[in-house]
Amino acid sequence: MSDPTALGRESRAAARSRSGAFDIPENPPQRALALHRALTAVWANDPGWRGQITAVNHTTLGLRFMATALVFFAIGGILAMLIRTQLATPEGAFLDTELYNQIFTMHGSIMMFLFAIPMLEGLGIYMLPKMLGTRDMAFPRLTALGYWCYLFGGLIMLGALFAGVAPRDGWFMYTPLSGATYSPGINADVWLLGVTFVEISAIAAAVEITVTILRQRAPGMKLTEMPLFAWYMLGTSVMMLAGFPPLILASVLLEIERAFGWPFFEVARGGDPLLWQHLFWLFGHPEVYIIFLPAAGVLSTIIPVMCRTRILGYGAIVASIVALVFLSFGLWVHHMFTVGIPHMALAFFSAASLLVAVPTAVQVFAWIGTMWQGRPELHLPMYHVLGFFLTFVMGGLTGVMLALVPFNWQAHDTAFVTAHLHYVLIGGFVFPIMAAATYWMPQITGRARIRGVGEAAFWIILIGFHGTFFVMHLTGLLGMPRRIDIYPDNPEWIWLNLTSSIFSFVMTIGFALFALDLFLQATLGKRSARNPWQAPTLDWALALPAPAYNFASLPGPRLLTGEPARPALLPLARGEGVLPGAPRGRREFLVTSIGAARPDHVAVLPGNTALPLWLAGAIALFVLLMLSGHYIWTLPALTLVAALIWRWGRGLTTEQDHPAVEAAPGLSLPVHYHAHASLGHTGTICLLFSNGALFASLLFGLGFLTLVTPGPDAPEAFVPGQSAIPAMATVVAGLALGAIGVRLARHAVQGERGTGALWFSAVVNALALLAVAILGLGLMDDPTTHARDALRGVLAGYVALHALICTGFAAFALDQLRRGELANGRTGTLKTWRFWQDFSLATALLAGAAAIMQGGV
Repeated sequence: MSDPTALGRESRAAARSRSGAFDIPENPPQRALALHRALTAVWANDPGWRGQITAVNHTTLGLRFMATALVFFAIGGILAMLIRTQLATPEGAFLDTELYNQIFTMHGSIMMFLFAIPMLEGLGIYMLPKMLGTRDMAFPRLTALGYWCYLFGGLIMLGALFAGVAPRDGWFMYTPLSGATYSPGINADVWLLGVTFVEISAIAAAVEITVTILRQRAPGMKLTEMPLFAWYMLGTSVMMLAGFPPLILASVLLEIERAFGWPFFEVARGGDPLLWQHLFWLFGHPEVYIIFLPAAGVLSTIIPVMCRTRILGYGAIVASIVALVFLSFGLWVHHMFTVGIPHMALAFFSAASLLVAVPTAVQVFAWIGTMWQGRPELHLPMYHVLGFFLTFVMGGLTGVMLALVPFNWQAHDTAFVTAHLHYVLIGGFVFPIMAAATYWMPQITGRARIRGVGEAAFWIILIGFHGTFFVMHLTGLLGMPRRIDIYPDNPEWIWLNLTSSIFSFVMTIGFALFALDLFLQATLGKRSARNPWQAPTLDWALALPAPAYNFASLPGPRLLTGEPARPALLPLARGEGVLPGAPRGRREFLVTSIGAARPDHVAVLPGNTALPLWLAGAIALFVLLMLSGHYIWTLPALTLVAALIWRWGRGLTTEQDHPAVEAAPGLSLPVHYHAHASLGHTGTICLLFSNGALFASLLFGLGFLTLVTPGPDAPEAFVPGQSAIPAMATVVAGLALGAIGVRLARHAVQGERGTGALWFSAVVNALALLAVAILGLGLMDDPTTHARDALRGVLAGYVALHALICTGFAAFALDQLRRGELANGRTGTLKTWRFWQDFSLATALLAGAAAIMQGGV
């Protein structure tokens, strides 16, 4: 009799051949236990306490992100209970006004920056390699750095709360309330520096996720065939790369204003508080979709499994994701309808706010259609999915109401907006995250859940939530403003507020039961069957709990079927896939092309290291010195940061040539040191995209203060003359010659020609840095005089920073050449440097043109 498995594989191979797809022969089977032991020896964390600080594995770090985010969620929930206790009575004496302001500010900041964003980062870091059929994220040390920055930044903010100096101006920190005049002390500085510190983690995660999805999918898993969760995370990461830089810029500008008196937001000296609102909401409204998209990815993963069918409208959902990514950046004025913008702008942004509901509705109807065509099974994850539908749709409807300008004018800054926000965030994020937890807990712990507690928790949370926030809509319609601590003259709010407070404690009990359910499953649950949900995705093609290396061999075209993949479990464990085991004793995975996922090369990852911890600690030292006002001592801290980055870079290349790796019979691939387009190449492009968003935000601010702000005119500007023109020309010429030098060095990295080109680039970049320093410190107007002068000073600082980075690249390349790392096709840092050099040249030209067009240097 014929082997049905073999016949199936032959038919799949034939189908792929007819469709134009490539095929990869299978490796001969090996002993699964031997492969497991060999891979564990290479990929496992270090033993004992050392392993807690040196781990760079995505499974460990993803779980740490999510566990830490849950702790911050609990802290934010406790702060919410304090707020509701204060508002339960009209003259609440539970908290004084100062402490109440700190608590509601920290509640919002924790939930947004220390819970929601890190939770989605952790989920993506943990799940994506397992879903895409790879062994780790693209840059494991960057993942670890992001986690430590997140933890240290969060601890700094919590420490300020316990010390009584927490931020108190709302989680959006509107100016002028957060300026030095109205918020003396370090309260606002804690938010500005702490949140910016945490955002390093967000940018790092966005780069990681983007590169991993684009370059590490299993061979044959085209972009159009990958799991929808990966599409959602790709959209999220792109939005993070574009959406976080405006907030980073706003935080830096406000901190410079508070520390050094540069008047970006001070009306008397030409600034404008509305500039803060524009920059903040350029981040703030996309953030709503940054939070929603991963949760929607969870729903698109769980619903088909729970309904025993395939997702309905895969292509339509992908199109709606792309539409949301673009539309979300055209809505930021939705939050500024009452600031006095022109009626034409009101109409445009109102229409855009209504339009964004269309791609969201496409996804909701696709999920409903999937349930309709399938056979839904009411397991606990499905409870939370239904809770999402009930809650999020109501939040979306109130969002459409707020998109209408006349209604928005009435409800703006009332409790109605607070209720809408919580319906969207808890309905659109928390319920799906609880569904994700109950769905993937067997994979994380290897244990089945204990029935009863989770179901009770769901109903208590659902009832408590709607009892709290549905009533809050009514309170807002009766005119109760946000952020007040007492309301003695408004008896009509008393019973509504008391009802909200009572149900908020009910909801808290439900969340406590949910945490208890997870704890009981992790400690007392029975051993779970492999793939208990019978899901068709690669994340369930693993032992439970998942091993450190994920796959003993990576799934190739012959081991992927269905949509997006139905893995053959045993062949993967026996090494019949691509790149089996760890025969060279190093951490390896496959890098594929962006579109068709064709094998490109083999990446070799660094092992366990404490370097990310030390680098995050050095950045934390800089933040603490800024908070304490010891600005001169920040220079040694920055020097330490630079030294650790230098040490980091030394692990990225090698002095030896590496032979090609046989990933499968007849398939030999180069190691990434010799690859044309490595992961670092793609990661640099992502980082420069985010950098470009920061620069564009800076130009936006310059244009806004020049063309829109009605403040006093700047003093007579200095017209570029005989002293300024040569300095500006030197900056541009130095960066341009540096760009030529790095290209010459790439073609002559051995011998004297390579050394000469590198030295030439180092010198001309240093001259550019010196010229921009002379221009900024000696030839430009005093930046404390007027806001436009201050922004030109920031532009000069931006160009100087990039000239310094290019000089550092040149010095590091010389060090690599000295160590013999630039030879025989190994270009080391030269490719990355070329991108930075070209970007620095382009931004210097644009910055100079913008400064001159504004009226002077």
